[in-house]
Amino acid sequence: MDIRLENVSHSYDNFEVMRDISLEIPHGRIVCIVGPSGCGKSTLLRFIGGLERPKQGRVLQVGTPPADCLNPLTYIFQDFALLPWRSVAGNISLVLEDHGIKGAAAKEIIDDVLARTKLTDFAKALPKQLSGGMKQRVAIARALAVNPAVMLMDEPLSALDSQTRELLMDDLVSLWTRTPFTAVYVTHNLAEAVRLGHSIVVLSRRPGQIREIVHLDTPLAERQFGDPELDRQQRHLWQLMRDEARAADAELLDV
Repeated sequence: MDIRLENVSHSYDNFEVMRDISLEIPHGRIVCIVGPSGCGKSTLLRFIGGLERPKQGRVLQVGTPPADCLNPLTYIFQDFALLPWRSVAGNISLVLEDHGIKGAAAKEIIDDVLARTKLTDFAKALPKQLSGGMKQRVAIARALAVNPAVMLMDEPLSALDSQTRELLMDDLVSLWTRTPFTAVYVTHNLAEAVRLGHSIVVLSRRPGQIREIVHLDTPLAERQFGDPELDRQQRHLWQLMRDEARAADAELLDV
């Protein structure tokens, strides 16, 4: 299933947030969205997820989800959103219970996503016993359990330290390489964008408009820290954003 945005514009009263955004999120690709603070990145993700409707334009789901897809669109947040009184396996089973999946059928799915996210040995642990990186692995496993057509990832690594962030990026690349998934990935971190994105959508400051879409041809599994081409692309992204980020920061301070 693909996602298509057609001429999406939005405002709150007289406050214009974004203007005339048209974008394709193709099946099996990770599309990163970057831009200055306040440019509408998370708002755009809410439109894609159906949590909010734009004032103008359309967000379309093109094609059909996989036959075993339980939730076509699934969020992964930066704050993990785990229930503290449930174990790792219990947090994952929650999304299956909503669909009436229990017992052996649920265990098979849970065991599979635990193995894919390297959490098998932590199935009975409570969230308070886990590091931040492990908690985010649980959130990713929970999303994978419903086999979504599209994962919507809102700053999923921003609450983690740099070392843990690098490890989680490696995990996401490994997951995608084994079973390609579709994702819209919002981030402020340009290093994350060039490490994970097949395409990177650069938004202008408010009202957010598409300044450029950068396509990266290097396979995800071949991208490494310090790669000259990735460094060049990261510098290019910052050149696109630097002046507008400074102006956006000044606008936010004036509010």
